[in-house]
Amino acid sequence: MTEDVLGPGWVARTLPLAPDGIGRAHARRTDAGPDPVATLVHREDAGHRERAVLYVHGFTDYFFQADHADAWTARGYDFYAVDLRDYGRSIRPGRTPGWVTDLTTYDEELDAALAAMREHGYHQVVVLGHSTGGLITALYLDRHPGAVDALVLNSPWLDLNAGWLSRVVLTRVLDAVAMRVPRLRVSTLGEAYGRSLHTSTGGDWDYDLDWKPMLDVPVYAAWLRAIRRGHAQIGRGLDLDLPVLVCTSGRSGHRTRPSAADLAGADCVLDVAHMHTRGRRLGPDVHLATIDGGRHDLALSTPPARRAYEEAVFGWLARRLPGD
Repeated sequence: MTEDVLGPGWVARTLPLAPDGIGRAHARRTDAGPDPVATLVHREDAGHRERAVLYVHGFTDYFFQADHADAWTARGYDFYAVDLRDYGRSIRPGRTPGWVTDLTTYDEELDAALAAMREHGYHQVVVLGHSTGGLITALYLDRHPGAVDALVLNSPWLDLNAGWLSRVVLTRVLDAVAMRVPRLRVSTLGEAYGRSLHTSTGGDWDYDLDWKPMLDVPVYAAWLRAIRRGHAQIGRGLDLDLPVLVCTSGRSGHRTRPSAADLAGADCVLDVAHMHTRGRRLGPDVHLATIDGGRHDLALSTPPARRAYEEAVFGWLARRLPGD
């Protein structure tokens, strides 16, 4: 382990992963660079509490929300975060950031992260997934019943933020295109949300723009096909065997031209209604929490909404995991 980029008190542990082309999720080598790795980040003193949480970030993202981690620590949890392969701390030269063609690829680093946490003998483990990380973790836990004790989702990406016709047509086109031209750019992320967050453009949060860029973030055909296949599984319904909390903003902002009010207090990335509708399909024990004034990443909201989000999460955990 080495000192993490977050500074003193934080450490990072590299999790070696199987070479591309090995394992059920890879039909062939996906990149010409070095073998993939993931990175597990936590406080230096982790391992002395009864409970722990594993955070999984979203698309074009990484873990930097130390203030939110401190809120978990104050409630008696050791906080861990995994930067998935080809994201954040796990980016390596010669590899395409964020590239996978099957979401089950991430089973390997989630298995490794949870195994590393279990070395400390935690009584209870919670998984916390944001956006794409919410989709990945919900599908992972559906395949791994009994792996953890609860799932908390922060604005999970459960469907494409577009009209019904666009969602259906795009998915059918992707199935054909991704087979022939997997790395075709089919979209680019907008910059408005990122600009509203980062200190260099008037926001409140300082983070590495190489790891969480605002500009020219490509969306590739085969990657988006993998996402849409995950969405289809959610649409058909999962059977998660654990309590699930789905947290969302109180409203969606304009998808392509968000106003200043939208950027300050709405989800300008995903559709809140999709999260509510599809969140109920995750399993028999799902609770929805709506955070008025919340941004897409609720942990990066303004202080009142951020406090409301944390109160909703920790209040729910206290009720659903009794004895803690």
